[in-house]
Amino acid sequence: MKKMLAAVAALMAANAAFAADGQMIDGVYGEFATGSKVRMVRLGATKDWNPNWSWFDSGSTHLTGYWDASIGGWELRQTRNVPGDKSHIVDIGFTPVLRWENKNKLGLYGEIGIGAHVLSHHYDNNDDGLSTAFQFGDHIGVGYVFNKNWEVALKMQHFSNGGIKKPNSGVDYGVIKLAYRF
Repeated sequence: MKKMLAAVAALMAANAAFAADGQMIDGVYGEFATGSKVRMVRLGATKDWNPNWSWFDSGSTHLTGYWDASIGGWELRQTRNVPGDKSHIVDIGFTPVLRWENKNKLGLYGEIGIGAHVLSHHYDNNDDGLSTAFQFGDHIGVGYVFNKNWEVALKMQHFSNGGIKKPNSGVDYGVIKLAYRF
């Protein structure tokens, strides 16, 4: 029940942040990720920060950001370190992301983010363990925007509870992202 309440609270916070300017979302995406004996599929929605806000404005590039709300499914392929023993985890996340991009929003970009995630149950897979449902999810990535609408990205993502409780070996993913911006 606590997990469900935390998930609902996270979604309500995301909704409030996204609805600030009347437009609920600015983009949607799908991701596929793989790590050591684990796979992930994730869907998400993004909302740009205030378009008048940016740092390090160089004339053609700047640092800006967006909010990211997501839901994903993890397939653990060696649960409790037993080969072939599979289980699944649902992941709900909310992440503020900083992005270095061209002001015209085309071409190459780089980004970093760290956010909060709630997992449906503890992670115990391939000699790795996450002993809490709450996790920090951080990523670094590079991508390319084709026509102000479509973008692709490659990211490295890490999940950890930040040492709140042991075990906390962390989970790392290589991620491919396909996004569409409205």
